[in-house]
Amino acid sequence: MIEGVLLKGYGGFYYVYAEDRVWECSLRGRFRVKDQDFLPGDRVKILPDEENKATIEAVEPRRNALIRPTIANVDQAILVFAMTSPKPDLNLMDRLLVQVTDAEIDPILVFTKLDKYEEDLKTGSEELTIMDVYRKIGYTVFEVSNETGQGIEAVGAGLKDKISVLAGPSGAGKSSLFNALSTGKKLKTGELSLKSKRGRHTTRHVELMVCAGGLVADTPGFSALFLPDMNRLELAECFPEFAQRRSQCRFSSCIHDKEPNCAIKEALENGEIASSRYEHYLIFLQEVIAAERRY
Repeated sequence: MIEGVLLKGYGGFYYVYAEDRVWECSLRGRFRVKDQDFLPGDRVKILPDEENKATIEAVEPRRNALIRPTIANVDQAILVFAMTSPKPDLNLMDRLLVQVTDAEIDPILVFTKLDKYEEDLKTGSEELTIMDVYRKIGYTVFEVSNETGQGIEAVGAGLKDKISVLAGPSGAGKSSLFNALSTGKKLKTGELSLKSKRGRHTTRHVELMVCAGGLVADTPGFSALFLPDMNRLELAECFPEFAQRRSQCRFSSCIHDKEPNCAIKEALENGEIASSRYEHYLIFLQEVIAAERRY
């Protein structure tokens, strides 16, 4: 038997990537009897048959699993935002970062349109410092140009041997980024998009694709509108610059809003925490408190 990763299930067959090729697999009888559910990202053991045919013989325990999209064993989320045209929506960015962090998945920020951004600087536009703000917090940040290829190799190196999901607003260049990273399958511009409607997340079926030596989900990883189920103390843990100062607050139950002797508000006044991050935190905090009261 050989080990591989399930890419997708379709028409009663399961497609598994193993030993640098894709195998069309059927299920061993015991899985059908147990009504075993399979998700893209599941690590499986297969028994090769003829040509590219095989049978799934075993499934390894999952390290994690997401609901939207339905995918297992995710290592990291690639959050893609344009540096300019349009400028990044920082509220959305921070929402996605909270969702990714709460799911215990490593976030990677990729800012696209570096060539356009540098051209804007030449014409006298105000230089943005948002990339440095998030680097200072401790996030992994890349700046790339899908047109010139600048920065693409560095992003690709971070995908190797990992399962990643892509997320970000439409127009940020997710499809173009995938195409720049992949020498195989190409996506039409707009095929990777974040479409949010109140109460549900609209997307196609989930499929993992081989990209830069790793596997990437061709669908957004998270809903843009709603925060995950959490309490008010858990929210602050999803802001790394808050979490590392929390023990310095006067009260252990401090939620960094109206309490006295709050280390987070003190850091904000000293310029150690970005005002936009704190403003978004307060917005999210009210949403979390409202959800607590409903339930």
